Amino acid sequence: MPPKKKPRVSKASANSGKIVDAKKTSTAGRKRKAAAPDAKTGKVSESAGSPVFTRWLMKSEPESRFENGVDVKFGIEDLKALPDQTSCWDGVRNYQARNFMRQMKVGQQAFFYHSNCKEPGIAGIMTIVKEAYVDHTQFDKKDVHYDASSTSDNPKWSMVDVQFQRMMKRFVPLWELKEHHLQHRANGGPLKDVALFTRARLSVQPLTPEEFDFILSLEDKEPL
Repeated sequence: MPPKKKPRVSKASANSGKIVDAKKTSTAGRKRKAAAPDAKTGKVSESAGSPVFTRWLMKSEPESRFENGVDVKFGIEDLKALPDQTSCWDGVRNYQARNFMRQMKVGQQAFFYHSNCKEPGIAGIMTIVKEAYVDHTQFDKKDVHYDASSTSDNPKWSMVDVQFQRMMKRFVPLWELKEHHLQHRANGGPLKDVALFTRARLSVQPLTPEEFDFILSLEDKEPL
C-alpha cells in the first residue's frame, strides 16, 4: 500500500530508538563490514541469508482512491510538494515487500512507479534517506493501515524515508516496459526476469543494476 495523501513528515526522531530489523538488532554494538554487491546482479551474497539488492522500484497511487473515508492518493508530485521533498514510505503490509525495505540503505535509488491509475508506469527517481524503522501507522486505529495484531513491543511493519531526486525525462509507461520484458524473455535481455512482471503484486520490488540501467536508458529513447 502507498503512503497517504496528507503530508508525511518523518517521525524518525520519535522512533529512532526502535529498530525492527532482526539483522540490525543482532549486530548491535558491533560493526560489520558490508559485502560489496555483485557487479552484474546487484546482490550481496550472504552466507546465511537471502541476497541483498541495491536498487528498487516502489509503487504508489497518483489518483484519488478512498479507504474508510481517507484518500490514499500519493503521487510523485505529492512527494515533491513536501518539506525537503521527503516522506516516510508507510503502509506496506506485505512481508516480502517489508523485507525488501529492510534491506534498503541510505543513498540507494528507487524508481517512483505510479500504480492503480489510468497510465501506470515510472514517473521519477527517489533516494533512500533513512533506513528501515517502525511504521507508526500500524498502531493508529484511525489509519487505514492499522494492524491490531501488531504491538509496540513486537512491531510487524517497517518503513523507510525517501527523497525526491528528479522526474524521468519522459514518463515510461507499463505497456512499454512489458513489451521489452516479452522481447527479452524471448531473445535475452536485462528485463527477462524483472520483478515488475514476475512478482507483479509487490509494491516494493528489487532491481538489478542491469534492470535499473536499462529502464533508465529508456527515458532517452523513443517509445516502441
